[in-house]
Amino acid sequence: MLRRNIRMRREYLYRKSLEGKERLLYEKKRKIREALQEGKPIPTELRNEEAALRREIDLEDENTAVPRTHIDDEYAHTAEKDPKILLTTSRDPSAPLQQFVKELSYVFPNAQRMNRGGQVISEIIESCRAHDYTDVVLVHEHRGVPDGLIVCHLPYGPTAYFGLLNVVTRHEIKDKKAIGTMPEAYPHLIFDNFSTKLGERTANILKYLFPVPKPDTKRIVTFSNQSDYVSFRHHIYEKHGGPKSIELKEIGPRFELRLYQVCITINLTIDCFFVCCYVMRKDDLPLKTK
Repeated sequence: MLRRNIRMRREYLYRKSLEGKERLLYEKKRKIREALQEGKPIPTELRNEEAALRREIDLEDENTAVPRTHIDDEYAHTAEKDPKILLTTSRDPSAPLQQFVKELSYVFPNAQRMNRGGQVISEIIESCRAHDYTDVVLVHEHRGVPDGLIVCHLPYGPTAYFGLLNVVTRHEIKDKKAIGTMPEAYPHLIFDNFSTKLGERTANILKYLFPVPKPDTKRIVTFSNQSDYVSFRHHIYEKHGGPKSIELKEIGPRFELRLYQVCITINLTIDCFFVCCYVMRKDDLPLKTK
């Protein structure tokens, strides 16, 4: 197992080291394509490489013309199997945090809760890799109030750190009959205002926590971005008066997410080797184009 982890890590780092060379080669091909299409002379610095580059351009199609990156590989195999999620908490969780995690286990299909106990993160990641988990979700709290959510995709990352705000759980809603029971069907997903590259990547991190639903599913999960605060809402709908008369019923829980950072991690070794980190600051890209 240890040798396999080392081999996979070296393979990942080698592929990542090639991205700069592939991007440089792509830019050279792009300049030659533009010159040929516009009838302009080939740039002087590319005339010695023109013949070889034109042969490569003739062999390319729409799938191979654009270079792939490590970001493309993160969720490349998600269509092959449904996600399998491990839900856990920080150490010594309070009763409100345990209740919130219990409700999250119903929100995410195929999620399993685990009591953290005295286990460290490295042990949790190692166990998840051995049992073919696709994601690890870790919930933090401050004085009994859930305030942080970490989503780690296995085995290559990414790992997203979210701040957790305005948490309202199902058991805090007084009218139990109005919210009904929690359905177990795979939900339809709605993503609103995730239009930048960072927004699309954030949407992918959240989207691939859910398996593909059936067309007739009446359960809906919404992630709506407003000023870089992502609102989570959970509904079911009914058609009492025909297809044009739809009644939404919120079944909880509800909360807001604030993206703090996205880390590109290699979860192949016990210590979760960090390759790069993008930290959300005031001057960083928002999730929505303004």
